[in-house]
Amino acid sequence: MALEFCIFRAPGTNCDAETKHALEYFGCRARVVHINKLISGEVKLSSFDGIVIPGGFSYGDHIRSGAILGKMVGERLKDQLKEFSENGKPILGICNGFQVLVEAGLLPAFRGFSDVPEAALGKNLSNRFEDRWIYLRNDNKGKCVFTRGLEILRMPVNHGEGKLILPQGEEEKLYRQLLENDQVVFRYAKADGTLALGEYPANPNGSFRDIAGICDPRGTILGMMPHPEKAFHRITYPDWTRTGLEGVGDGYWIFKNMVDYAMTLI
Repeated sequence: MALEFCIFRAPGTNCDAETKHALEYFGCRARVVHINKLISGEVKLSSFDGIVIPGGFSYGDHIRSGAILGKMVGERLKDQLKEFSENGKPILGICNGFQVLVEAGLLPAFRGFSDVPEAALGKNLSNRFEDRWIYLRNDNKGKCVFTRGLEILRMPVNHGEGKLILPQGEEEKLYRQLLENDQVVFRYAKADGTLALGEYPANPNGSFRDIAGICDPRGTILGMMPHPEKAFHRITYPDWTRTGLEGVGDGYWIFKNMVDYAMTLI
């Protein structure tokens, strides 16, 4: 039986086609579903094996990135998503999807799903849209189901608001909590795997402690700013003709881990 994944769609979403291709590559069914159909109940999340909230500029990123869609998700779909998560099913938020998960209170989920955001993804320190290829280091010790077996990855970022911000005055306390819970997943790094340590452009947005992705305390919800769906095949890499790289790219492994994990639940 083929797995079926739900890819959220909203006005301004623009990475759903690449995400659909990535999931279908593994023989899964991937259905792009407009947010209105989910809110109305026409489509139920319980019928899916996994969820991806893809990149783009949902609702034009008015107010701030992911805020409108995040509020809609948090108020109208939280019960469904809570049940989905409690059943261990995976949820992946990429770039704008990460912003939506934070705005909806689904990440970092220190004490479970929150009614208010517990963190923020703010404007890049460069004060401009960053569109570049970067390196990531997987610092998760094994909790995150999306990143098992991964070390150093290379993929693109495309965002204007990707700087992870924790509440002022509580940064170090909450950072320690993230570490203790094994919720820190990706950090911006250099090609040799050493951390960017805030250095631009290795850390393209000034994110706190170079954090590029976090998971929930269960490890089944992952939010990340870089785009694995845009690094799924080596031919999408900017230097593929010079390096002669062929086959799958680093983003492939994130989707493969997601699919492999979802298979264990059926």
